[in-house]
Amino acid sequence: MSVPTIIMAFSVSFCSVAAAFGFVNLRRYRRFSSDTYSERLDSSEAPLISVCIPARNEESNIEACVRSALVNRGVNIEVLIYDDDSTDGTPQILSDLTAQDGRVRRVDTEALPIDWNGKQWGCERMGQASKGEWLLFTDADVRLSPECLKTTLIAARASNCDLISTVPRQIIGTWMEDAIIPLIHFVLLSYLPMGQMRTTTLPAASAGCGQFLFVRKSMWVRSGGHAAFRQSMHDGIKLPRAVRSVGGRTDLFDGTELAECRMYRTAGQVWRGFAKNAYEGLGSFALLLFITIIHIVGHVLPWGWIIWALFTDQIATVTTALAGSAIAIAFIQRMIFAKRFQHSLRTVLLHPLGILLLTIIQWHSLWIAKTGRRSWKGRDQTSPDSACLPT
Repeated sequence: MSVPTIIMAFSVSFCSVAAAFGFVNLRRYRRFSSDTYSERLDSSEAPLISVCIPARNEESNIEACVRSALVNRGVNIEVLIYDDDSTDGTPQILSDLTAQDGRVRRVDTEALPIDWNGKQWGCERMGQASKGEWLLFTDADVRLSPECLKTTLIAARASNCDLISTVPRQIIGTWMEDAIIPLIHFVLLSYLPMGQMRTTTLPAASAGCGQFLFVRKSMWVRSGGHAAFRQSMHDGIKLPRAVRSVGGRTDLFDGTELAECRMYRTAGQVWRGFAKNAYEGLGSFALLLFITIIHIVGHVLPWGWIIWALFTDQIATVTTALAGSAIAIAFIQRMIFAKRFQHSLRTVLLHPLGILLLTIIQWHSLWIAKTGRRSWKGRDQTSPDSACLPT
């Protein structure tokens, strides 16, 4: 058996395992509905939910985000906003919102400590100031549906967990968004041991999305709050792990119909946004190397072989059949995911390019992490383990 044939056989194996894992996890990634679930929540008896929104130069987002939270039905809520020294129109918008609705509170801004990331500091301040039994940490570019908070509370209770998270429906428009952003679902469901996540409290067997982290306040306090990962740029990974490290249970559910988010609008924003924490999300060089091999061999090289075969009259070979099988398996998986999570056909067609770009971004993320060039909202981190300093 030739070397190319062996490589393509590995390609089929890698894609088959990812697809099988993905389809099993897709069934586990449950949807909940406040209309169909047996438990009914009376808003007069529902616990208070504190919606916490960190804001730094979010004049184009913050009002729509806050108002989407305020129209939620069947729950008691307060909305807390932390203005992280915004230099645009965000402070005035917050003043108007607090004047219009008593449920909206602006948490006093304090100077960013030298050993904190700005987002984590804002979330810590809001968590400490909150009055709710449950906290929702979300981003200013997220929009909540009117049933979102009620359904999420039902999902948390049904799952018997202390933290539950979801990936909001991702609104995408440019080709770079199409290529990269849907891979959030692909990577999450293809590799997360969701069964182990639900049967153990092992921190490594967990995941979350920083756009939507719904956590019991008592467990948030017990786990150390955002202070437990004050320098991190990946609260979606760090908060579930912190909760599980003190014996709490975490879970994921499908909130595609409950929230939506437009994270980025340009190729540069996509690149910088993913690069700031892609390596931190993996957590180790060994895992980065392993994922790189899986992705390049499984999802990129089959396309390379097909192109080579077209120019060298190698189409009618076992190697080409294996390459075609790997491509077909990956495409079937992506098409099923696209239908479930409301992605366009273009996101499926861009799959090999997206995988290649994501791999490059992950290695770039390693470089900027090790050289202290990571940044969030204009603040740079001087080293992988050092402070995020104010500009």
